Amino acid sequence: MNMLESIDRTKLPRHIAIIMDGNGRWAKGRGEDRVYGHYEGVVSVREIVNACGDIGIEYLTLYAFSAENWNRPKGEVDALMELLVNTIRKEIEDLRKNNVRLHIIGDFASLPDICRKELNEAMDITASNTGLNLILALSYSSRQEIIEAARKIAELAAKGELKPEDINDGLFHKYLNTANFPDPELMIRTSGEYRISNFLLYQLAYAELYFTNVHWPDFRKNNLYEALLNYQGRERRFGKTSEQIQTNSTQHA
Repeated sequence: MNMLESIDRTKLPRHIAIIMDGNGRWAKGRGEDRVYGHYEGVVSVREIVNACGDIGIEYLTLYAFSAENWNRPKGEVDALMELLVNTIRKEIEDLRKNNVRLHIIGDFASLPDICRKELNEAMDITASNTGLNLILALSYSSRQEIIEAARKIAELAAKGELKPEDINDGLFHKYLNTANFPDPELMIRTSGEYRISNFLLYQLAYAELYFTNVHWPDFRKNNLYEALLNYQGRERRFGKTSEQIQTNSTQHA
């Protein structure tokens, strides 16, 4: 039995988040420029998006460009923005055909005009799709997202439109970039780094974290299946004991 056949389709995470790390190191290991690794990483994006859509994942968030990435050398940043535009242009028809809906989170206004134009067009074209929701985190900072949410809620409280006791998890979630999406149940990070790097800090509170040494340009559907099997082998307790989980499962069986 192959890995895909071993996956329980009834116990899939609704939402997978991925930190696509290792493009630069993968390229340098081959004597190539870092940008070459980013171009090869697009191949992995295509395969993982297709695999998630085929298996029935509802939401996939890809950490494509962090707010901190603006501090990289200008040549690399410019190449990444050009790659983003070219990739959207090339992939939009396949996204439409494959029933994938595109969303963007992050500081959209900080992206170059041409990027915003292409992304807006892609979101419009895929707006009626009902399959996989592909969420690109671009110029994204989770700390900034949380600060902005707190600021908006504070403004409402200052105007008397909200009482402090009204603030809870549900209300706070409404002011996050991910207000329209469920929290991820599985977060994958490639390339052997063991940190979250300012990615969905609030939303990942109860996510299962999966780390692999595979660099992103080498990450393929079998690597995804391996992560899913690992996820399905874990017990998700949400603060409860194993005995409580087992009792609840028996009661609902």
